[in-house]
Amino acid sequence: MKVLELLKKDVKKLMENDSAHDFEHIMRVYKNAQKICKKEHANEKLVLSAALLHDIVSYPKSDKRSKMSSIESAKKSKKILQKYDFDEHEITIISDAIRDHSFSQKKIPKTLEGKILQDSDRLDAIGAIGIARVFATGGSLKRSFYNIDDPFCKTRNPDDKTWTVDHFYKKLLKLESLMNTKTGKIEAKRRTRILKDYLNQLKKEL
Repeated sequence: MKVLELLKKDVKKLMENDSAHDFEHIMRVYKNAQKICKKEHANEKLVLSAALLHDIVSYPKSDKRSKMSSIESAKKSKKILQKYDFDEHEITIISDAIRDHSFSQKKIPKTLEGKILQDSDRLDAIGAIGIARVFATGGSLKRSFYNIDDPFCKTRNPDDKTWTVDHFYKKLLKLESLMNTKTGKIEAKRRTRILKDYLNQLKKEL
């Protein structure tokens, strides 16, 4: 689809140099979405357009506006999509999917397209790539790796604003149970096993 190639060029120009939310992240989410679309028989054009545009506004986690990233991305995506051959109904499906995909919004998307985008984005937060991303983000925000008294949140609530390993317990290990599609659930289970194996290995090393 030619429109997707044009959108890729637009998005590449817009992305900030944030290793956790860069153009490579966009393309991994895009690839996840392609795989899920084939299994779930969704509208590939709409899902993949949403995947390309889902993080075109991405405030740093330390920014008070961070929770607004998906809402601002949805608004900006409408303007971009109007340049191309999308009708109003398609634009609404894509922008709603983008608005609702974020973990911080605590929403389950209403459409299959939205559910697939959310699953595709969440898959990139877990597995081997998820581990790389969480430590890249923690490093950029100058967070310590772990709480030396209770590294694995045995007796305290996770505080991922202070310790990076806490983010596994605050969010990453929960994502498997929050997946929407059958295809997403299967892949999330595999990737969550990688997270658990990593934490088990870390316990042996501390």
